Amino acid sequence: MVRTLEVLRKFARFVGPGILVSVAYMDPGNYSTSVSGGAQFKYVLLSSVLISNLFAVVLQCLCVKLGTVTGRDLAENCRQHLPRKLNLTLYLFAQIAIIATDLAEVVGTAIALEILFGIPLSWGVLMTVLDVLAILMFYTPESSSLKKTRIFEMFVSLLVAGTVMCFVLELFKISVPDKGQLLKGFLPSKIIFKDQQALYISLGILGATVMPHSLYLGSSLVKPRLQDYDLKHHGAVGDRPSLGAIKYSLNYSYAELILSLFFIATFVNSAILIVAGAALFGQPDAEDADLLSIYHLLVQYITPAAGLIFAWAMIFSGQSAGIICTLAGQIVSEGFLEWSLPPWAIRLCTRLIAIVPCLFVTLTMGEHGISDILNLSQVVLSLILPIVSAPLIYFTASKKFMAVPKPEEERQESDENTALVNGKQDTVDFSNSNWLTILSVLIWAVIGILNCYLVISFLLGADVHF
Repeated sequence: MVRTLEVLRKFARFVGPGILVSVAYMDPGNYSTSVSGGAQFKYVLLSSVLISNLFAVVLQCLCVKLGTVTGRDLAENCRQHLPRKLNLTLYLFAQIAIIATDLAEVVGTAIALEILFGIPLSWGVLMTVLDVLAILMFYTPESSSLKKTRIFEMFVSLLVAGTVMCFVLELFKISVPDKGQLLKGFLPSKIIFKDQQALYISLGILGATVMPHSLYLGSSLVKPRLQDYDLKHHGAVGDRPSLGAIKYSLNYSYAELILSLFFIATFVNSAILIVAGAALFGQPDAEDADLLSIYHLLVQYITPAAGLIFAWAMIFSGQSAGIICTLAGQIVSEGFLEWSLPPWAIRLCTRLIAIVPCLFVTLTMGEHGISDILNLSQVVLSLILPIVSAPLIYFTASKKFMAVPKPEEERQESDENTALVNGKQDTVDFSNSNWLTILSVLIWAVIGILNCYLVISFLLGADVHF
């Protein structure tokens, strides 16, 4: 009992980064695809949601390992170990991915503000810049204390809790007579491969779930706790975490991440599809619904309260995802380019880059233009994900980057207990096992091939839902 309490107490100190990462998997960009899936195929595509999140868990665990073992996030490792031209190319793709992702956050928040408070879309887009202030006030990863980091994590967690609560309330607004049919939806179905539209939507769910910027984010958020450990136990923070800090943090970081993704991201994405499947299945006007149309559909087919709850969910998820996306922009710019600008300037620039094109579209094209740019942003993300995830697999599979020197006292003890003295005794290897490397490469290949298939089908004129 005492041992269990100690484990839980220690685990509580690691709660935060996984919640922040889960935000990237449940932004407003996911909603239209999931609603379309539920409206056309009821609960069948819940298996696609589950598989997408399993893929996300594997990739994010690699991010946790990379950041914990090397003490550097994915962007910093790219700058340090890859050729300059390749590094700059990856930076360009990463920045485009962040802009494309942020568009969904900006649009979702702006539409919710219009629904709830009657604020015009253009003004709503401008108001989303306010989430940068939260980052400027709370998040200081360079601080020697975890206090401000934990406050920031709690702030975002409250927004996440608001999103989760909204979808819990949505689930109470619907009726699911056949619970067995719902649970069966989490099992792979032949319909996905027999029906081309089901395949398109499944791939759209995959593309909208596994976001490129989350890889940079996940590999960076682990650093404050490692630095805090070394500062307390060794009095200073070195170029990379000590072996003690890695062993202290790694397994708890894995556990916190996996639980956050399954209990938050998987729940929210599943809830969206379940609500659509229960209330909108068979309704032809739900197949191609955008964010504003989804609100009207929920009002029409469930209750006005269901529509308002959905709008609040967009507020909470849009703001939390916008904050996280802006933070990812800072991580990418500092990591790839080693920018010397103040953090607030980097965050503000990243946010404005996303808001300017979105504001241009709302002013010139209106709601129809917003729907088009959202669709285009998901196409961009689908193409970029395999590009930015390849270096992650390469780094974590290599002993060259994932070997950690043993403390001097451990090496001396090892030398005294054995006659053989070689390099293997001086380091601890944290590189991926063969099976994990194979699994990671397979996931990367599946995502790459299926996303390319989806985009090619879209370009050829297929009715693809991103």
